[in-house]
Amino acid sequence: MTSDKARVDLRGAPQTMLATLYAKALDADLPEPILGDRYAKDVVARIDYDWRKTTITAARSPAVTTRAAHFDTWAGTFLAAHPDAVVLHVGCGLDARYFRLAPGDGVDWYDIDYPDVAELRRRLLPASEHNHVVSASVTDPAWFAEIPTGRPALMLGEGLTMYLSEQDGVALLRRVLEHCASGELQFDAFNWLGIKSQWSNAVVRRSGATLHWAINGPGDILAAVPGTQLLQWERWFESDTFGQLPRAYRALGRAMSLIPAVANMSQYHRYAF
Repeated sequence: MTSDKARVDLRGAPQTMLATLYAKALDADLPEPILGDRYAKDVVARIDYDWRKTTITAARSPAVTTRAAHFDTWAGTFLAAHPDAVVLHVGCGLDARYFRLAPGDGVDWYDIDYPDVAELRRRLLPASEHNHVVSASVTDPAWFAEIPTGRPALMLGEGLTMYLSEQDGVALLRRVLEHCASGELQFDAFNWLGIKSQWSNAVVRRSGATLHWAINGPGDILAAVPGTQLLQWERWFESDTFGQLPRAYRALGRAMSLIPAVANMSQYHRYAF
């Protein structure tokens, strides 16, 4: 008898999405979940994969789910103010943010990722009239032809920028500003130390991925992408969801805060344009 589960054969950056997906699935079964994403749990159950390879455990899952919850909050704030928005969820992986936030029918949401990842999304996540799956590398300018203009736009890139080259990343952000009338850019980033210490990141190391783009603070973006205005910039341990982390993580955050380069290793960025 053959299994009807989806088989995955991903390498490099696309493979890392399996770790983040599994973290969300484990969180869904915790007594006090941070994200409570039942979609992630269902998708994991439908994929034929040895999840032990991700190195993710229930104890480690909050490092992923607090970040996702943080961007759910920021994105939800934007959508509440712009019920007719266009959302560009770049490098979306198998994240079910569209279904977690359940935006109204006035929102057109575009989930953009490599063709093999997009195909998995179509197979494993529900279809919705206003949720459009785009099969493309986020660095390919061609996919912008599918995106409406003249409406407020949110570009959301969680766990993406560090896998791009600086040239590709800056070009992506500039294209958003050129194509869309107004809106926000929301993404997380690593500084130079986060990029240099990638060997210590088990998820990145096991996938064979390489981290490239170091963003050391808002000044890097404001200088490289004219027309952006800083709305919020937060270090990992200063974010609104940090207090939900287990005690060991909170202690790590306090220790990180004492050394500037370490304090800025993981950052959350939010800009208006």
